[in-house]
Amino acid sequence: MVAEGYVVIPQPFRDEYVASGSLIANEEVEIHPEVSGRITSINFKEGAHVSKGQRLLQLYDADIRAQVQKSKAQRELQVKIQQRQEELLRIGGISKQDYESTTTQIQSIDADIAYEEAQLRKYTILAPFDGTIGIRNVSMGAIVSPSTVVATLQQTHPLKMDFNVPDQYKSAVYNGKEVMFSVSGSLDTLKGTIAAVDPSANAATRTIRVRAIVPNPDVKLLPGSFAHVMIPFDVTNNAILIPSQAVIPTTRDKKVALVRNGKANLVTVITGTRTNDKVQILQGLQQGDTIITTGIMQVKQDMDVKVSKVKG
Repeated sequence: MVAEGYVVIPQPFRDEYVASGSLIANEEVEIHPEVSGRITSINFKEGAHVSKGQRLLQLYDADIRAQVQKSKAQRELQVKIQQRQEELLRIGGISKQDYESTTTQIQSIDADIAYEEAQLRKYTILAPFDGTIGIRNVSMGAIVSPSTVVATLQQTHPLKMDFNVPDQYKSAVYNGKEVMFSVSGSLDTLKGTIAAVDPSANAATRTIRVRAIVPNPDVKLLPGSFAHVMIPFDVTNNAILIPSQAVIPTTRDKKVALVRNGKANLVTVITGTRTNDKVQILQGLQQGDTIITTGIMQVKQDMDVKVSKVKG
């Protein structure tokens, strides 16, 4: 049998794990009103950037404002009464109990005002963080309730990227580690930084959930996009890599055809990481071995082999 061969030469190799990931918004929330009411103004444009604290929606609140003003007027009156009572108290014109009753009434009104102002704030819907607001689901004059979704607000710079790795790689993923990824429709290789690693593995899949932070200043990346994530590991200085087609799969293990003294010797190997055209051999081969890379399905143990071309 005439076949092409490959000489095993150890070489530096950076192992990596490839995972499927998803891009998600750094922060995302559905905007709901806290109270029921009628919309009197809509203060945002769909798809626009909004700032934290910016007013998004206003509900009718004239009745609540009137109640606040009424309570403040009552407080002002009681304060004036208290001031007059202070003079009378000094000359014995009223009892201390009457004076304390007025003081208590002012404190009660203060509590009412605090409550009413808290209720009043619920009629103004503010952006909880900087972000991009989506399509609105309400119109001017509509009656809304706490179950109404006004719109969705997303913070898209930076983005989060979630992916899973087998638990055997737990020591290789840690906060601050840089990962590479690509997204559909783009040939660019982008970078992210691991920010969180789940402390335990999923019992069903034996994988660990990992989250990376991805810069997105130009907002070209969209939440919900699929990500092809590459997690680099340490460099192995003397890795053995052979052409993928040289590996013979069997029902029990994997073999390669080693050429020794002109004869084929089928040896069992343990494989590691695969690249586009090569596979890492963890056990079974050593430096200087010559293996067959063509016609391997016809190779039999101890078959005479002539190597016509050697690569390596």
